[in-house]
Amino acid sequence: MIKRRLAAGEVLVGSFAALGSAVAVEALARAGLDFVIVDLEHGAGDESRVLPQLLAAERGGAHALVRVESTARERTTRALDLGAEGIVAPRVDSAAEADAWAAALRYGAAPGARGVALGTRGAGFGLDPDALDRRPLGVVQIESPAAVAACDGIAGVDGVDVLFVGPSDLSYALGCFRAWDHPELRAATARVVAAAHGAGKAAGTFCPTPAQVPAAIDAGFSLIAVGTDVALLVAGGRTIAASI
Repeated sequence: MIKRRLAAGEVLVGSFAALGSAVAVEALARAGLDFVIVDLEHGAGDESRVLPQLLAAERGGAHALVRVESTARERTTRALDLGAEGIVAPRVDSAAEADAWAAALRYGAAPGARGVALGTRGAGFGLDPDALDRRPLGVVQIESPAAVAACDGIAGVDGVDVLFVGPSDLSYALGCFRAWDHPELRAATARVVAAAHGAGKAAGTFCPTPAQVPAAIDAGFSLIAVGTDVALLVAGGRTIAASI
């Protein structure tokens, strides 16, 4: 499980799947990536395309996560019922919001908890005796100054396993859009990593290009998403066009 690998200190590298294409996801997985994040927040696919992409990732040997549209309970529980190994929640700005969202990762009677429906794929169609106890990977995106200020509290929430810096959104909010070496962005990023590690959690981030991965590892990130299937396609097309 991806949760166990991160807890063991492994550095995992993957990519976002924004095309909504199961074929693209399987290709990324077979290429050797550790994980693929099916993107419902900004991607071209919708919920009806999630299951084929999860199956494709698993067939290719990669962990399958889903970035949901929002922290609304239904978005998370639906993706988990389909079999996602973890959920990425965008724009979590406070510990209270993180705590409310994390409830949807667990079965139980607590407000906002995941409803017990053991006939789903995520519960092994009723054949998995450990389904009620299994905890999926919970990833919250830190994308605003408010989230950075609250990162220690967010990191302490039970069910939050990864604080994931969204560098484009965060840099835009800080007034230094994509100025990756800007002191304010670097300081905010370091604060988030420290909060994650201080709580015994992992830190994650997005790298637009592979060239940024070594620096991300040096900064303490262990869940690193590099580009998207769309970006990889565009980059390949531009290379071909430039050669003519």
